[in-house]
Amino acid sequence: MSFSWAKPYEPKTEFTRWIDQRLPLPRLVYGAVGGGYPVPRNLNYFWNFGVLAGIFLTVQIVTGIVLAMWYYATGDGAFNSVEHIMRDVNAGWLIRYAHANGASFFFVVTYIHIFRGLYYGSYKAPRELVWMLGLVIYLLMMATAFMGYVLPWGQMSYWGAQVITGFFSAFPVVGEPIRIWLLGGYAPDQAALTRFFSLHYLLPFVIAGVVVLHIWALHIPGSSNPTGVDVKDEKDTLPFHPFYTAKDGWFAASVVLLYALFVFFMPNALGHPDNYIPANPLATPAHIVPEWYFWPFYAILRSFTVDFILPAKLWGVLAMFGAILLLFFLPWIDRSPVRSGNYRPMFKRFFIILVIDVLVLGYVGGAEISPLNIALGQIASAYYFLHFLVILPFVSAYERTLPLPDSISSSALHGEDEESAPAGVKTGTKSTVAG
Repeated sequence: MSFSWAKPYEPKTEFTRWIDQRLPLPRLVYGAVGGGYPVPRNLNYFWNFGVLAGIFLTVQIVTGIVLAMWYYATGDGAFNSVEHIMRDVNAGWLIRYAHANGASFFFVVTYIHIFRGLYYGSYKAPRELVWMLGLVIYLLMMATAFMGYVLPWGQMSYWGAQVITGFFSAFPVVGEPIRIWLLGGYAPDQAALTRFFSLHYLLPFVIAGVVVLHIWALHIPGSSNPTGVDVKDEKDTLPFHPFYTAKDGWFAASVVLLYALFVFFMPNALGHPDNYIPANPLATPAHIVPEWYFWPFYAILRSFTVDFILPAKLWGVLAMFGAILLLFFLPWIDRSPVRSGNYRPMFKRFFIILVIDVLVLGYVGGAEISPLNIALGQIASAYYFLHFLVILPFVSAYERTLPLPDSISSSALHGEDEESAPAGVKTGTKSTVAG
């Protein structure tokens, strides 16, 4: 589809013309995120979090490369090298805190990005592959974050590696050999630290490659929007630049300011104090927990306490992995023809319950083990699977949805006609249905 406002890329100088003839990279960028890329005109601020995820991925790669110049991946040197970075390397404390807090912010914006996709039906046709590639990015993020958490070689790093890799031993026959293969031995030591450092350095670049595929897949059907209505003509769109570059830019600056507040004033608020104690295989911490972004899945893992046909530990591991893999099948679980939760009253109510349920799982995953917390985690875990396997198929089959707007333009104008629309958003046609 061509748009009257979409101007073709034209090199301005002799040098840019020479580059364009041999390597048309500027033309590619212009068509992907510049004035040549049409975007629905009604995107709200929840669509900014994809750009924010890209910003924090860049922060992690840049700070990680610098930290790797000073880090020693040895059992005797890992903890001391981190202390050396913090105390003796010029601005080392800043790079280390930026990297540690950047991981948390990367997960925050990614979780909001995922829940936005869940609410607005971004997993529905024709964007199933966009959704699945996003989940692949998320799984790679989890693997990268886990291995990065081990590298400081503090108490929580060591015992976190011991517990997390112990999950694989729950699988009969093959589980223990897989665990030994991952660690390079029978317990976390020099071999595990070396291979975790190698993979932690490599995987962010793999994530960047999958991000390129994610964006490429997105550009084929185009961006979704809060109404879930497809683009009909050029009146429904705006050029990505300058409209959305400006919107993304100021919002990103606001989030980066919040990130800076954590880096400079609360750098350890999202970490665990036990990780400032050198790893000691002979002293088990009183309360072993992973990083906060793993807590909901850790709660699901701990919810199985009774052997039933299979060992409870194996049920917990299967449920933990199943909670993520289940999301890959959402395009077929939710068969409603309406994408956006704005026009699905019953779906919206259950979505709010799901968000609360995940927050409860997060609390339970980080809390100390007690009968009350175990019971709360079991109820929340049961509801998580009930939502996707029972409630969502039922709602999508029997829900009475609200009328959709005639077009994106009519929703963006909130029922106003051309004469009453604010300057800059007139469409040349009259809107009939409010968004």
